[in-house]
Amino acid sequence: MELRQLEYLVAVVEEANFTRAAARLHVAQPGVSAQIRQLERELGQELLDRSGRTVRPTEVGAAVLPYARAALAAVEGARQAVQELTGLVRGQVAVGTVTSLGPGIDLPGLLADFHQAHPAVQIGLTEDNSDQLVQALLAGRIDLAIIGLAGPTPAGIDIQTVVDEPFVLAVDHTDPLAGRDSITLGALTERPLMCLPVGTGLRAALDNACAAAGLRPQIAFEARDPNVLAELAARGLGAAVLPESLALSRPDTLHPLTITRPGLRGRLALAWRANGPVSPAANSLVRHARAALPDR
Repeated sequence: MELRQLEYLVAVVEEANFTRAAARLHVAQPGVSAQIRQLERELGQELLDRSGRTVRPTEVGAAVLPYARAALAAVEGARQAVQELTGLVRGQVAVGTVTSLGPGIDLPGLLADFHQAHPAVQIGLTEDNSDQLVQALLAGRIDLAIIGLAGPTPAGIDIQTVVDEPFVLAVDHTDPLAGRDSITLGALTERPLMCLPVGTGLRAALDNACAAAGLRPQIAFEARDPNVLAELAARGLGAAVLPESLALSRPDTLHPLTITRPGLRGRLALAWRANGPVSPAANSLVRHARAALPDR
C-alpha cells in the first residue's frame, strides 16, 4: 500500500469522478484508475462503486477513507514540522482579492516583500467578489483574501480590518444633487443608481439597509470595478454609490453626498480560515500580511 494510492482514492471520492480527480492531482486519468485498482487487489475488496454517473465509495471504501485521510494528514504534519523547525518555507499559497482596494492597501508590494522573504514559495492570485472569496477560503482553494464586509464576520474565517469607511453617493458637478451635501436613503432609492454587483460588501450594505427600511434600490448599472462606476458618474451618466475615499480622490469630477438615515459603512479586511489544516507557507503569508497592513 502506497501513500500515492491513498491520495488518489481520497481525490476520486471527493471529486466523485476519475477525470476531475486526475486533473486536480495533475496526473493522467489511466494512472489514477490503475493505482486504485492495484490498491483494491491488495485489500481484496472494491473500494469504489463505478456503476453510476458519479463515483461513490463502497461500504468498504467508506470504512477505509478515514484511515486514508489520517495517513495523508500525518505525512503532511511531519513535513510541516520539519519545515517549521528548519525555518525553510516552501510550497504554494493562493491569495484572493476584491477588484478595487483603494488607497493604503499595496497588495503588489505586500506580495513582492513576501516573495523576497520566501523565494521558494509560489504565489497565486485571483480576483472575485467577496462572497466568492469567502467560499474559496472555506473550501481551502485560497489561503488569504482581502474582502469587503458590510455586516458580521462570516462563520469559519478570522479577519483583520484594514479599511473602515462610509459609502457615499457620487455625482458629477452638473448634476442637480451637486448643490447638496447629503441625501437620505429614502431619497437615494428614488433615482436610478450605479453600484457594485450582488456579492460585494458595498452592495450588501446598500441592500441590507434598504431591506431594513422597506425600500428597494433602483440599480440601473452594475460594474465589478468601482473605478468604472466613478468614471461613469464623472461623465454624467448617473449617480454611483462608492467608497468615500474613492469619491474624494476625484474632487475635480465628482461631488460626494453623505448618505443619511441611515448611513452606509463598509470594511475591507484580511481574511483567512479560522480552522482546518494550514501549510507553513500559508501561515507565513498570513503573519506577513497582518504585520504589513494596519489593524483598524
